[in-house]
Amino acid sequence: MLRRFLARGVIMPTSSTNERHMAIRGLGEIALRVNNLDAMQKFYEKVIGLQLMTRVPNCAFFRIADGYGGHTQVLALFDRSQNPNYHGTDAATSTVDHIAFEIALTDFAGEKKRLEAFGLQVETTEHAWVHWRSLYVINPEGNQVELVCYDGSV
Repeated sequence: MLRRFLARGVIMPTSSTNERHMAIRGLGEIALRVNNLDAMQKFYEKVIGLQLMTRVPNCAFFRIADGYGGHTQVLALFDRSQNPNYHGTDAATSTVDHIAFEIALTDFAGEKKRLEAFGLQVETTEHAWVHWRSLYVINPEGNQVELVCYDGSV
């Protein structure tokens, strides 16, 4: 597959070249398969604080932030249980490690307290190499969710 990709003339950046293609302007959507759409909708709406854009029987869409060129950044939750070949999800074997939502540094302490008030175990971490502070919680299906902010003092 990589050979076909490279054969089309796409330049792959390496440590020896500064050439790269920069068409990407932002993240448009994160889409997760879920086992319990109602529980996951409640978590992302009530606990994380995302605005529900729409809900239909098998999916829910949340607004994350303004995106590029009028495209809203979205978290989409899909219940695929009605598909005949669907075998469920398992956070332990998923290729998704975690998803992160950006918050302001001034909201960091308040968000930690707010998440703890929901009875969640909140892990805090500093990532000095990028000057980030992070809060980590686990959603109802076992996936790690991060709230991250920039802190130049880290």
